[in-house]
Amino acid sequence: MSDYISTTLVLLPFVGSALVAAAVLGVLAGVLGPLIVTRNMAFSVHGTSELALTGGAAALLVGINVGYGSLVGAVVAAVILGLLTRKVSEHDSVIGAVLAFGLGVGVLLLSFYEGNSANKFGLLIGQIASVDTGSLVLLVSAAVGVLVVLSLIYRPLLFASVDAEVAAARGVPLRVLSPVFAVLVGVATALGVQTVGSLLVLSLMITPAAAASRVTASPLVATVLSIVFAELAVLGGIVLSLVPGKPVSAFVTAISFLIYLLCRLVGALRARRIGSGRGMASAHLAVGAARS
Repeated sequence: MSDYISTTLVLLPFVGSALVAAAVLGVLAGVLGPLIVTRNMAFSVHGTSELALTGGAAALLVGINVGYGSLVGAVVAAVILGLLTRKVSEHDSVIGAVLAFGLGVGVLLLSFYEGNSANKFGLLIGQIASVDTGSLVLLVSAAVGVLVVLSLIYRPLLFASVDAEVAAARGVPLRVLSPVFAVLVGVATALGVQTVGSLLVLSLMITPAAAASRVTASPLVATVLSIVFAELAVLGGIVLSLVPGKPVSAFVTAISFLIYLLCRLVGALRARRIGSGRGMASAHLAVGAARS
């Protein structure tokens, strides 16, 4: 009976739009995630999501598409963080200040909104029913733009992410790449707000990539795994949330975290096996040396 209900719900138009949006977000998060993790920008994503909430709340109050407001808020956050974080030592404190400010203004704007309370709640935890045709067009267009720009800067950005000092010595324009990448992350974060909400967008932008980094050191393999994990989490979360009618973000975060735990287990077992193999090899060498 539950299988029949799930199949029937999946065929609904708004669910189809949400699944397409989720698939696009999975690709976007999967591609950007490993770079975010490598550059230690997870906290930046959280700060950006709060400004995306503020922009979305302003759009809701004015009566325009929430996606446009979220995009503006996220881009503003990226610019502010880029301007204020000139030193690495200031990074976390600046993000914390911006995060608190964004959340406070967002809550204030939401308090003035007198419409459907589900719209306000959806900004925080996501709402698949809000993904209409206009939102889907905006999401796909913005995602394509992000991927095109990323493809143009990917190699120098990866180089700078792995070793910034050497990249700077080789002439890689770090002062250009860093703010551009921050804006790309901001756009992707804003796009994820409608699906998983501003409070839990980390489960889509960070957790799949963090899981992939536990099982491989290859940037290409990590990106592929990150995309697969993100798709499993967001698509699986939407499907699982249909029958109970509960928030999508709860299921997305649960699936993401489960994948992360499994990858940590696999990584730990692999490291133990490699360590034991090296220990046995060292023992054999010692015995051989003693005999000789």
